[in-house]
Amino acid sequence: MLSSYRRLFAIPHVRGLLFWSLFARLQQGGLPIAVTFLVAGWTGSYALAGLVSGGLTVGTAVAGPVRGRLADRRSKARLMLSSAAVYGAGLAALALLPAALWWAAVPLALATGLFMPPATQIARSIWPRLTSGPTRQTMFAAEATLQELLFIGGPLLAAAAVGAAGSRVGVAVMAVLPCVGALGFAWSLRRAGLSEPLPPEETAPGSGAPARRSLLLNPRIALVVAMTAMLAAGLGAVDLTAVAWARELGSPGYAGALMAVYAAGSGVGGLVAGTFTAPPRLSRRAIATAAGTVLLVPLLPPIVQLPSPWLVTPVLFAAGLAIAPTIAAITERLGEVAPPHRRGEAYGWFSSAITGGISLAAPLTGWLIDFGGVAAGAAGAAAAAVLAALAALRLGSPAAAPKRTTAAAGAPPTDAPPPAEPTARGE
Repeated sequence: MLSSYRRLFAIPHVRGLLFWSLFARLQQGGLPIAVTFLVAGWTGSYALAGLVSGGLTVGTAVAGPVRGRLADRRSKARLMLSSAAVYGAGLAALALLPAALWWAAVPLALATGLFMPPATQIARSIWPRLTSGPTRQTMFAAEATLQELLFIGGPLLAAAAVGAAGSRVGVAVMAVLPCVGALGFAWSLRRAGLSEPLPPEETAPGSGAPARRSLLLNPRIALVVAMTAMLAAGLGAVDLTAVAWARELGSPGYAGALMAVYAAGSGVGGLVAGTFTAPPRLSRRAIATAAGTVLLVPLLPPIVQLPSPWLVTPVLFAAGLAIAPTIAAITERLGEVAPPHRRGEAYGWFSSAITGGISLAAPLTGWLIDFGGVAAGAAGAAAAAVLAALAALRLGSPAAAPKRTTAAAGAPPTDAPPPAEPTARGE
């Protein structure tokens, strides 16, 4: 099982690039918690705290494709450093803002979100330049799995900082993390020879459209982005459903525990998926994710009143198994259908789709829970996941990928390490 990961981490520069790209994203899961504590402490209102957090989210989503496009056209290292400088300064200003000026936090958060360092877009755009075949599948699976861990570790770190030194320090810590991560990632990109953009092409491969036109005019890219938004909406709705159930039980701590089980299932599934050598079947993985979500619906109130929420944890763990593998397959498919010199922009749309899907899920899930209870919220999550699975079926099978990929001038080899690839092993 570990041989796939040994081959991956034997590729020069992969370890450093993966570590620093993830470190630069560490604040993403914890920042909303730190900001919520900060603004709620100023105003006593969680609604206003959500408004400020929403400003950060909207800014990040709106600028995602723009940051990705800049990463395609300019030095990636310089873009990381300049974005981090503005982003860190914005969060520092938020941490130092006087409580009486809480209203200024909304436009400040929106402007700050626009400059979030594009570590995710850049990382996903360079993996196809370093890997191929089964090793590329392992790369995307490993990143998807570790991303799940970030959304566990980030909130824990933010909560610890707030508990130890207060909400202002918590936000300040979240400001420092992306700056340190951006420095490390920029250094790794330059060291690997991957900072400079690929040469432009006249047309987008397979689309016949001029490269300057929006990538969303490519039907396959648009379908991948739509599928991503629906999947994110479904997963976000599951999180909100767990919070609502925990509140009904009078034990808010259950929400974190239930989501940890869900994330653990996703992590295990991602690690196993990284060992597969056959091309990933996106439709099969998406259907498995949808099936896991559907399975949760009849186990929740008011349909069933379980004597303990812990009885649902085996199902929750099983439901999470397909999440990271599905995300890994989506990211790999998007890299295949997007023009190589515009992958940063494509993954910018991918990030915006995730943010937009989660944002859309919040009010709709809340309405469903108010209308029909916790099970109705889970039913909404299942509906979104089923739509994502239908989109995956529409995408069909990927085109056969070449065994080797041409590298940019000065870039490292874009192939897996010298040992021969193993015999394909299916899912």
